[in-house]
Amino acid sequence: MIPLGADDLAFSVVLGTALGLGVCLVLSRAPRWGAPSLARRIAPYIRDVTDPGGLTPAPASGPHDLAMVWQEVQQRLARLGGGSQSADRRLRQAGWAMDAAAFRGRQLGWAIAGVAAGGFIVVALVLLGRGAPTLGLLPPVLAVGAVVGCDAILSRAARMRVGRIEEELPTVLEFLALCLSAGEGILDSVRRVSEVGAGELTGEFRSAVVAVGTGSSLPESLAALARRLEIPSVARSVDQVVAAIDRGAPLAQVLHAQALDAREDAKRGLIERAGRKEIYMLVPLVFLILPLSVLFAVFPGIFMLRLGIG
Repeated sequence: MIPLGADDLAFSVVLGTALGLGVCLVLSRAPRWGAPSLARRIAPYIRDVTDPGGLTPAPASGPHDLAMVWQEVQQRLARLGGGSQSADRRLRQAGWAMDAAAFRGRQLGWAIAGVAAGGFIVVALVLLGRGAPTLGLLPPVLAVGAVVGCDAILSRAARMRVGRIEEELPTVLEFLALCLSAGEGILDSVRRVSEVGAGELTGEFRSAVVAVGTGSSLPESLAALARRLEIPSVARSVDQVVAAIDRGAPLAQVLHAQALDAREDAKRGLIERAGRKEIYMLVPLVFLILPLSVLFAVFPGIFMLRLGIG
C-alpha cells in the first residue's frame, strides 16, 4: 500500500465533504425521502382531538421530519448532560424564551460548528503546506470552547439582567407606594407601573397582570414572579407584599419599608463591588509596576558593581 500524506488526507476530506453534501441534496429532493410523514398528513383531520385550540404549530417538513429528530436529540442531550435546574434558572433570569433542552441543543449546534470550523482550518493549513500533528487537536478544542462560550454567554446575560432588576426594584416599589397613597388599589397600581415603566422588572409585572387577567389571583401571580426570577431581594419584597395583602396591613408603608431595604442592599452591594475593584487594581500594581520599580532601582547598582565602580 502507498502511504497517504497530509495533502492527500486533506484533499480526501474536501472531496468526501462535497460528495456527502451532494448525496444529501439529492436524497432531500427524492420523492420517497422528501415526502411528508404520516403524522403530518393526518394531523389536519385529527386536530379537534389532539389540539382543539389549534395552538400547536405544525411540524416542519423535511427528510424524516428533521425538526422532530432535532427536538428528540435536544431532550436526550439534556437528560445526559444533567444540570437542567441550573440551566432553567439562568434561562428564566436571562429572559430567554427556551428551556434547558433547547439550550443544550444550542450548545450541541455550537459544538458542531466548532468542529466544522476547526476541520476547515486544519484542511486549509494542510493544503497550504503548513500542517503539523498538533493541528488535530484544533477541532475538539474549538468544540469545547464553543460549548463553554455558549454557557458563559447565558450566565453573563442572566447576571446582567438580575443586576438591572435589582437596580429597578427600589424605584418600582416607591412608585407602587405612591400609587397606593394616591388612592389606587394594589392591582391598579401594579397595572399602572407595568404600563408606564420600560425596564425588566416592569415587564415581569406586566406578565403578572396578564396572569391576573386570565384568572389567577394577584398574590399567586406575584408569587409565581418571585419563583420565576429567584432573586432574593425580589422574593423578600413579594413575600412581604403578599403577607400584607392576606392580613390587610397598610401596603403603602410596607412598600416604603421594602424600598428602603432594597436601597440599603444596593448600597451594600455597591460597597462590596468597590472593594473587589480595589483588589483587582492591586494586580497590575503588584505584578507590573512594583517589579519595574524594583528593576529600575536595583539594576544601576548591579551594573556598577559588575564594572567595579564605587
